[in-house]
Amino acid sequence: MTATFPLADRFQALADPTRLRILGLLRQMELSVGELAQVLGQSQPRVSRHLKILADAGVLERRKEGSWVFLTLSHEEQVSPMFALIELWADAGTEGLFAADAARLEVVRAERAEAAARYFSAHAGIWDQIRSLHVAEADVEKAIDRTLGKRPLGRLVDIGTGTGRMIELFAPRAAYAIGIDKSSEMLRLARVKLEEAGVSSNLRQGDMYALPLQDESADCVIIHQVLHYAHSPAAAISEAARVLSPGGTLLIVDFAAHDREELRETDAHIRLGFDDESIRAWFAAAGLALNHVEHLPGGELTVALWRGAKSEQQQRERRAA
Repeated sequence: MTATFPLADRFQALADPTRLRILGLLRQMELSVGELAQVLGQSQPRVSRHLKILADAGVLERRKEGSWVFLTLSHEEQVSPMFALIELWADAGTEGLFAADAARLEVVRAERAEAAARYFSAHAGIWDQIRSLHVAEADVEKAIDRTLGKRPLGRLVDIGTGTGRMIELFAPRAAYAIGIDKSSEMLRLARVKLEEAGVSSNLRQGDMYALPLQDESADCVIIHQVLHYAHSPAAAISEAARVLSPGGTLLIVDFAAHDREELRETDAHIRLGFDDESIRAWFAAAGLALNHVEHLPGGELTVALWRGAKSEQQQRERRAA
C-alpha cells in the first residue's frame, strides 16, 4: 500500500509555471476563470485543469456566481508561507514573468471598471430617485458608524452587499469581511468599487435565506437597505442570527413603515418599511435582543436602524426548544 504525503502533493501542485503564475495573479485580486485565461493567454479548459490541481492542494477556493466561476486564495495563514518561499527562491526570469502578468492584469481591471460604469449609468436614475426621498446617505452612514460603536467588529458579514459600500466603510475595523449578494452582476460591480477603494474583497454569491456560511461564523452582521425586498423578513433575520456567534451583533438599516405604494411597482419593494414592534418580535423569535432603535427622518421616507445582540442564554434556549 502506497503512503500518501499531502505536503509532497502540495509541492507537486506548485511545480508548474502556469500554476505559479495563477497564484501570483490571485495574490493581487480575485479573478474569474475567463479573466485568468485572458491574462495567461490560454484556453479556459486548460486553465480549469490547473485550477482543479491547485484547489485539490488546498491553496485556492472556487466560487460559482451565475455562469461565472471566481477563484480566490485560501486563508492567509495557509498561503503566506508558500508566498514567502516563492519570494525567497524566485529568479529574475520568474519575477519578470510575474511583472508581465501584472501588467496584463490592468486590462482586466479596466474592463471591469468600464462594465461597472455602464451599469451605474443605466441605474443611476432609479437610485437617485430613492435617495431623494430620505435623509442623505452620509448621515445614514454616520448613524451606522455610531450604532456599531468603536470596538473592533471581528468577523463582519454584509448581507445583500450590493455595491459593497458597507464593506468599504467597515472592513478596516474587522478581522475579515465577507459581502454576500444574490446578484452576480452586483458582485462584479462591488469588486470594481472595492478595488478602486483599495479594500480587499471577499465576496460570495448567496441567498439571504440560505447564507453560504457556517453556524456562529460571524461577530457582526449588517443588512443595509435589503429587508424591504424580502418576502419573509422573519426568515432572513433568523438566518442572520444563525451565523452570529453568541454576543454577536445584527444591525438592520431600512425604511420605517410608510405608504409609498408606488415603490412596489417602480422599485420592486415587497415591504413598505417596518415598524419597531415587528422588528422586535422577529429579533426575539431569532434569539436576539433588540437593544437600539434610531429613526432618521428626512424627506418622505424615514430611515431606521435596529440593532440586536445574540446572547448565550437565548441560544441555549433555542437549541433546547
